[in-house]
Order: sequence, then structure tokens, then C-alpha cells
Amino acid sequence: MKILVIEDDLRVAELIQRGLSEQGFSVTLAYDGLSGKKLAFQHPFDLLITDIILPKIDGLALSKQIRDRMPEVPIIMLTALETTDDKVEGFDAGADDYLVKPFEMRELIVRIRVLLKRKSKQSQAAGFLIHYADIEMNLHTKIVKRNQQEINLTPKEFNLLAFLL
Repeated sequence: MKILVIEDDLRVAELIQRGLSEQGFSVTLAYDGLSGKKLAFQHPFDLLITDIILPKIDGLALSKQIRDRMPEVPIIMLTALETTDDKVEGFDAGADDYLVKPFEMRELIVRIRVLLKRKSKQSQAAGFLIHYADIEMNLHTKIVKRNQQEINLTPKEFNLLAFLL
């Protein structure tokens, strides 16, 4: 799994990189918002971790821009800003999670795993759906809908329709 860490504090960035690398993650570092934005748009990452207070582009603006172009990529805000208003602003900017510094590496790793598991389940669920015109077929639940109305099919009919779609 590839993770982009956008953190202007070199010591914190390297600590995160070391801790995540030990867990088998591939970590890329960016030390300002502009570099982070360029990397995020040029390379596929499974998850982003960003500070809020960053040079060039702050983490809130960065998260909004990334969320607009890549809505499926999980974003964790990792910052010293700890008020409820700060957290609400972070979530409103597109963060999926918010962790206040100082933090425990174990907690960050667990939060990453939860977000990646959720992303994986969403991707798998999306792979079970087939759409054609006004027909929706869920290969996992074996439910077929046309114009949002469920259609009862025999197993043979279901398999034939799946083949044709």
C-alpha cells in the first residue's frame, strides 16, 4: 500500500515514514502543500496523511482540491490543531479521519488499516455491480433491478442475463 505523507516538520515526517515502513507500507514524503498536491495528482496513492499548517498550500485547501479530483482516496489530517472547530473544519475539507499531535504510532496505524479496509470493501462492492441502461445487477446479492424495481429471476435467468450484460 502506498501512502503519501505531507508534513513540513522533517523530524515528524521521518518518524511517520519509519513507523509505517516497518509495517510494510510504501511511504512518500512531501514537505509542503504544493509538492504534496503535485505528487498526489501524478502518482496513485492508497491513502494520504496531511498536516493542516503547511507552507505554500495549507492542508485544508489541499484536502479540498484532492477530494474534488480523487474522491475515493482516504485522507487523514494529522495536526496539532485540537479544538472541535478545527476538527469540524478538517472533516468539512474532506478528511476521513483526524488525529491530533502528539500521537501514538499504533493509533495512526490502526486508523490507516481501518480506512484502507473500508476502501477495499467499497471497491469490491463496486465490482459486483453491472449497469446497463436502466438495469442494475448485483452479482453478489443476486438482485436485479430495472427502473429501481426489483425483478425476480430464476437462477438460470439470472446467469443468462449476467452473461448477456
